[in-house]
Formats: sequence, C-alpha cells, structure tokens
Amino acid sequence: MSTSTPTARRPKAPDTRGPVRKLLTSFGFQILAALVLGIAAGLIGRQLGATHDTHTVLSDTLDKIGGSYVTLLRAAVVPLIFTAIVASISNLRRVQNAARLAGQTILWFAITAFIAVSIGIVLGITIQPGAHAGTGLEKGAVATQGTWWNFLLGLIPQNFLGLAVNTTAGPTDGTFVSGVNFNILQVIVVAAVVGIAALKAGRKAEPFLVFTESLLKVIQRVLWWIIRIAPLGTFGLIGSAVINYGWDKLTSLAWFAGAIYIGLALVLFVVYPILVKTHGLSVKQYFTGVWPAVQLGFVSRSSIGTLPLTERVTERNLGVPRGYASFAVPLGATTKMDGCAAIYPALAAIFVAQFFHIDLNIMQYILIVIVSVVGSAATAGTTGAIVMLTLTLSTLGLPLEGVGLLLAIDPILDMGRTAVNVAGQALVPTIVAKREGILDLDLYNAPRNGLPFAEDIDDEAPESAESAADEAADAGSPEDAAAAAGSADAEETASVR
Repeated sequence: MSTSTPTARRPKAPDTRGPVRKLLTSFGFQILAALVLGIAAGLIGRQLGATHDTHTVLSDTLDKIGGSYVTLLRAAVVPLIFTAIVASISNLRRVQNAARLAGQTILWFAITAFIAVSIGIVLGITIQPGAHAGTGLEKGAVATQGTWWNFLLGLIPQNFLGLAVNTTAGPTDGTFVSGVNFNILQVIVVAAVVGIAALKAGRKAEPFLVFTESLLKVIQRVLWWIIRIAPLGTFGLIGSAVINYGWDKLTSLAWFAGAIYIGLALVLFVVYPILVKTHGLSVKQYFTGVWPAVQLGFVSRSSIGTLPLTERVTERNLGVPRGYASFAVPLGATTKMDGCAAIYPALAAIFVAQFFHIDLNIMQYILIVIVSVVGSAATAGTTGAIVMLTLTLSTLGLPLEGVGLLLAIDPILDMGRTAVNVAGQALVPTIVAKREGILDLDLYNAPRNGLPFAEDIDDEAPESAESAADEAADAGSPEDAAAAAGSADAEETASVR
C-alpha cells in the first residue's frame, strides 16, 4: 500500500477583503440570512392570511422562487448521476488498490447505517412518538409505494435513460398532457454497467471516458452556477414552507418531529465526531470542512443536487485524493443515506406501529435494521424518503396508510435528513482515506479560507509540464523551471495515490 504524497498546489493569493466584505461574501452568512429572511417572510405571509389553500401575491412569489430553484437542481440530476457514476467507476483505474478502497467504502457505509438505524430504534422505543401523537391527523395520499418486488423490478432498465412518459387526459377540455419522468434507480444501474464495461474495454474505451469526464466537468460547472443562487432558493423554500405548513402542523406530531431531530443530531454531532476522533482526526476541521455542503443539503433537500459541492469539500477541505473522492462521493450520494434510509424509516415505522396499536417483535426490529442497511439505494439521492418508508412498512406488514400521517411535515424533516446524509457522504471517504494512508493531512488541517464556490485554479493540476515550467520561470530561476517541469509530470499520479 502506497502512502499519500501531498498534491502540489499553487500558493493562494492573500485575501485582501475587508471584514464586512468577507462576511457578506461568506456562503454560510448568506444561507443564514436567507433562512432568517425566509422565515420572516413566511410569518408575514401567514399574518396576511396566506395558507396552504389560500394564496396571496407573497405566497405565490415565495413558492415560485423556491420551486424554480428546485426545478433547476432536478434538471441537472440525470446527466449528473450518469456522468458522475461512469466517471467515478472509471477513475478506479487510476487508484492503487481500487478493489480494497471500494470494499472499505461499502463496509463503512453499512457500519454507519447500522449505527444510525440502531439510534432510530432506541429513540422510537424510548420516546414512543406514536403513543403521543395528537388527534385529527390527516391521512394524505401516498403517491409512491415501495416493495422489495417493485424495488428489484425497478432495477431493470426499461430503456437506456430510464425514461418514462406518462400521458393523462385533461379534466375538462379533452386534451392530453404528457410528462417525462426518469427512474433514478435505472439511471444508476445503466451508469454502473456502462462504467464497468468501459473499464473492461481497456484502452479502446479511453476516448469515451475522456469525453464523459469532460462532460461531467461541464455539468458540474452548470451546477456551480445553480449553487451560487442557493441563498435565493433558500429564501423562497423556507418562506413557502412556513406558509404552507406553519408551526401549528408540528403540534400533533411534535413528539415524532422531536425524535427525528434528536436522532439526526446524535448522528451528526455525536456519532460522526466519535468516528472522526477515533481515527486521529480533528473534529473541528471535519465540521468546518464539510459545513458548506451540509448547509446546501439542508436547504435543497437533495443529496444529488449537493453532490458537486460535497465532492469539492471532500477533496479541497478534507484532503481526500481526487481519484478516490470522485468514486466514493457519487456512490454515497446515491446509496449513503443515514438520515433518509436509517433514522427516519426506523422511527417512522415504530411511530406507525404505535399509532395503530401494533406491537413489534424482535424479528421485526431486526427487519428494520436489514431494510435500512440493504435498501438504502431505494432513496436514490432524490428529495424525500417516502419510497424507503413504504418499503420498510411493507416488509414489516404495517399499514401503509400510516405514511399519509407524516406527509404534512415531511419537507421540514427532510431538511435535517438530507443534511445528515451529506455529512455522512463526506465522512466515509475521509475515514477510509485515513485508514488506508492516502489522506492529505496537511490539507485536512489547513485553515478554511476562501469561498467554497470560488473558480480558482490552485487545486487544478497544470495543463502541461511546459505551463508549470513557464509559471516557475516567471517567478524564479531556470533551475526552478526545470524542477517544476519534472514535478508536473508526477503531479497527477501523486494526487490519486
């Protein structure tokens, strides 16, 4: 096993921004300000009479702003998933001990999922949210039902893009309306098969892999532009959520919502720090490094939409080699869901059982663990975890009507669930890289300066040995130029070992 060699990086230019400008350009400050302003706008809207059923100019404006931002994120999901998974699998050809790294990654996905679902079960038994549920709960309609049979059949691609077109008749005028949907699980399967086939094809597949990696960079650049306006989207999403659901919706489900967020907090602020500390890493550095992605995951409610930022902070802030991070993070964004696929279905299943006065036996609790650890891919990194919950309920034989009880506050819960998902998707590659001796500790422990979306090039390898030599020649002696030319040849190799 080779050890990590810190990737050569150009020194960053000194930050000349004043304290006020630093604060205003801070992504964390912008998100926090958007949260506060969104809550204020939502409360104002409710005071003006806006509700889920009663619309006003303010409520419609907030809904359009938030909905448009989510639409932008979703528009990039399918091409991002396909290119990210193909590129991540193909990148394994550049990493030493790729099979070992992949095995360790999947193992730690399972370990952390087991810990998370165990916490969910303990909280469900202790707090008993179903026994404390209020009266008058509305049973919303369940749009999607998950079963093991449907899950397995859903893995079989109907076409190359996992594309489905649904056509429905108009309610009054006799016209027909068509909508295009993508089966994300099928896209994942197709991308994984294509990536593996490209690896097996060897040198003949190099042009295709180069094109895919180039296309991924283009798509990620588009995502950066979308991410840059995240504060605006946050303002609309939070404001709309306050108007549509309000704080009164939490009253009847306060115990359940409290149990969910207690579980999420235990995983994020207790379990993850313990794992970081036991591997000899700084907890503070982990949180400061991953926090930009956690914030975006919280407001976007989409692991896939947050994927480019999660991968960037995993590489730039946490020091995971690019070759390994580009495999592990996309894999985690589609299968690593400690919030959506572990804590939430465990607590929700126990809530439903308690609400309908059904006693669970030890075998059913074991089934909850198995479903959560094995069935995480059913969430597919998209907004919401209803499929995972219905999969759990159907496996346990619990009434699916219970899902409708929780739909009213699902968006509020989904924010916290996705934030924990994203934190875990960055944690596991960091732990595995540390265990395998390939983590860039200097980068992990470095001060967190600069914007997470800055289009700087100090993390990019020089395009050629000549360009590196030219840069060194501009700043130093001919000997420096020669040394730079030699180091540029080895830089890419060093960055992925």
